[in-house]
Amino acid sequence: MNMTHDELWQQRIYFAGLDWAKAKHDVVVVDRAGKIVMEMTLKHNAGGWKLFREKLQELAGPELSVVAVVIETNCGPAVEKLLESGCSVYPINPKAAQRYRDRKAPSGGKTDRLDAFSFSDALRTDGHGWRQLKPDDPVVQELRLLCRDEIGLIKQRTLFINQLREALHEYYPAALEAFDDWTMQTSWAFIEQYSTPLKLKKAGKRRWEKFLHSHRLYRPETYQKRLEIFARATEFTGGEAVTKAKSILAVSLAKQLRVLQQQLKVYRERIEELFQNHADHDIFDSLPGAGDKLAPRLLSELGEDRDRFGDCQSLQCYGGTAPVSFQSGQLHKVKFRYACNKNLRAAVHLWANLSRVKCSWAQIYYQQKRDEGKSHACALRCLGQRRLKILWKMWQTKTPYDEQLHTSNQIKHGSWVLALTPKTEVLQP
Repeated sequence: MNMTHDELWQQRIYFAGLDWAKAKHDVVVVDRAGKIVMEMTLKHNAGGWKLFREKLQELAGPELSVVAVVIETNCGPAVEKLLESGCSVYPINPKAAQRYRDRKAPSGGKTDRLDAFSFSDALRTDGHGWRQLKPDDPVVQELRLLCRDEIGLIKQRTLFINQLREALHEYYPAALEAFDDWTMQTSWAFIEQYSTPLKLKKAGKRRWEKFLHSHRLYRPETYQKRLEIFARATEFTGGEAVTKAKSILAVSLAKQLRVLQQQLKVYRERIEELFQNHADHDIFDSLPGAGDKLAPRLLSELGEDRDRFGDCQSLQCYGGTAPVSFQSGQLHKVKFRYACNKNLRAAVHLWANLSRVKCSWAQIYYQQKRDEGKSHACALRCLGQRRLKILWKMWQTKTPYDEQLHTSNQIKHGSWVLALTPKTEVLQP
């Protein structure tokens, strides 16, 4: 028989606050009366976590689910070890953690022990309204980590490309003129083969043509133009010293980009494999505009626990599309929401933008917001708010996206439709 949240909370006897760090963690445990019954500093290694479990078992017995632990994060090695130990884990927002700390030390004092104590006492008094952290499905956890790491590698690739373009700007402007997309491997191959304008000039026209044909760059609209650029590559270059130094940097960056691209391919293959075999694949794969990159990211950030978001508004707040309302007396302001899942917000932003091409109602809604004077980002955020409402319902009912159904619902229930102007452009799916 499944117990309710209140019934589970009544079983909590001890409340622990863990102030985590990289090498060690400070722990303070209080009882229901708020009395400190245990405190320790444990090292983040096998021995430290073993000692932590032993001390808790001495205090609470072999069943550690009666111990509720609060920690200032919802992921990471410390959280994994707490979940493995059998404790009931409750994450706390860093902003809320700071407020609880200030309540215990109005003077502004701060120590690791004070943090752990203020967390544990906050959990004791207010934890009945907090959400307990549940272990993630290993497949979803792996998918989430892969997607986030892939984004990190893409950012690294962008950094390398910017560095490469800056180096070429200093000594090899003809290369920048000949190739406009530096995410393509053909651009990197050109730098590797012709690292300086002088090498390019010495190669001659026949080798230029051979390079363009071997890399499938013989399209009529660009082929002749590139040959013309190659022919005058030495007319405007950097000095000899700059060319020697920066050409080494350019080749180094091109080689790093090639290696990085190979690893991104490995990530992409594993992500697609996990996504294809997941039970919720059909739901997220049906999302218009999500594609093979955004769909796995959305799935991984939502997870599998349908009880995690009780309504669509909680998901919208978690995804950062819902604004923050501030009201005091006659003053009422609406502000941008900063406290959210940044990875989900970025994925929703991209998804909302791409969905405009696939869905007529999405483009109409976006254009209407733009006509109201909202910026591109704000209009996409508004569209993302509606997208998340639809996604929440699909996720809860485990049904794929139905374009006809949702277009009909938007027309029927969307008050924004009535305010459409004749200049609104409709993109057909």
